[in-house]
Amino acid sequence: MSKYKVKIGIIGGSGLEDPQNEILNHRTVITREDAKNEFGLPSSDLYQGNIEGVDVVLLSRHGPAHTISPTAVNYRANIEALRLAGCTHILASAACGSLQESIHRGQLVIPDSFIDRTIKRHVTFYDGTSSKYAGVCHIPMEPAFNPETSKILYQVGKELEYDVRYSGTIVVIEGPRFSSKAESNAWRFWGGDLVGMTTCPEVYLAKEAGLLYALIAMATDYDCWRDCEDNVHAADVVVVFKKNVDKVKNLLIRTIKLIGEKNWDKEIENLQELCRSSNVSS
Repeated sequence: MSKYKVKIGIIGGSGLEDPQNEILNHRTVITREDAKNEFGLPSSDLYQGNIEGVDVVLLSRHGPAHTISPTAVNYRANIEALRLAGCTHILASAACGSLQESIHRGQLVIPDSFIDRTIKRHVTFYDGTSSKYAGVCHIPMEPAFNPETSKILYQVGKELEYDVRYSGTIVVIEGPRFSSKAESNAWRFWGGDLVGMTTCPEVYLAKEAGLLYALIAMATDYDCWRDCEDNVHAADVVVVFKKNVDKVKNLLIRTIKLIGEKNWDKEIENLQELCRSSNVSS
């Protein structure tokens, strides 16, 4: 018997802003105003229901109709809203640019590390403004993404016979502009496999909040480093993602079922202890 009841938060990124009507059973809605917390309003209403008998909560990162830019997303309010809703896990999706010849348009990647190049975001809950997150927390970010959850995503992708890659480094830029060619080549030189705009601070806020976080990244373009390709354009990104969005939905549904069958007590308690021991003010 598990001590913790699994509940999975799904954060839909570009191209997956409104998936609840297609994948969610027995839907109830918590409005943004009701989900407001000490960090502000989340990006969207929270849609609660179940998938394959597992409780889930869906949130749109950029809001309905993609009205919130990467910089303006209230990442802290989003993560805190999912934590307060009782989530144990977060499965997030993101459209990304490929920085490698071996990662092509439409391919799914389950990243295992990141390089954060954002500069304008609230990067921690532990900034002295919250009694819930009191003190100074030096959270370790290796592993950056929860390995067990990430492995299930990869396993399911292979079972579904999708073109899916396990491991990769995502470079996270501030946006909303895309990279210059010099920047794109610099990310490649640094060892980046993908470039996106939203994984940070989302991934490390989730860890601070004690949530097991994994990412499904879809390569939609080659940024602007590849001389034989057209440079990235937002309209093209959306077209590629929408052509492949059913893969992400199918991957989520099957992964949620498998997560719900597993006892996560050890992983949850280990992360809770990591958060406690990383707080030097405790």
